[in-house]
Amino acid sequence: MNTQAYREGRALPLGVVIQIREHAMPEIQMYSETLRVSMGTGPDIANIHDLLEKMVRDRGIETGVLHVFAVGSTASLTTIEFEPGVLADLKRAIENIAPPGAVYEHERAWHDGNGHSHVQAALLGPSLGVPIRNGSLATGTWQQVVLINHDVHPRERRVEVSIIGRAR
Repeated sequence: MNTQAYREGRALPLGVVIQIREHAMPEIQMYSETLRVSMGTGPDIANIHDLLEKMVRDRGIETGVLHVFAVGSTASLTTIEFEPGVLADLKRAIENIAPPGAVYEHERAWHDGNGHSHVQAALLGPSLGVPIRNGSLATGTWQQVVLINHDVHPRERRVEVSIIGRAR
């Protein structure tokens, strides 16, 4: 590997370009918070993006990372454009991947009707890491962080948030 090309951000084999940003960060700060979100029967999708942006802004973090974790085995996090059409598409896709009417060993054991909820949540995943750049989440224009309840009952979902970075 050509180290000079790597350090200069020039093209590497296979079209890979790496941009290095060096930061002297003697003042790393870390914050943790808990969000609680009331949600309906799944799949229910809540836009938590603005709450997360406010957390970053209120802490004055300029550069770093925000990590979010949905607590519970029937909850997940992802990013998506939060508009009615794509939300309906996502809900339909989730239910097609792990349909409520299918046979699940979990339901045979527990008879609670939410085997599909566990599978859906596991496939999407419980956590996200989002870069913070220039005091804001480094997401696309139409990309919002969303929390999904997959369970067969309404739930108050807990989301653990960690912010690590350099202040302004």
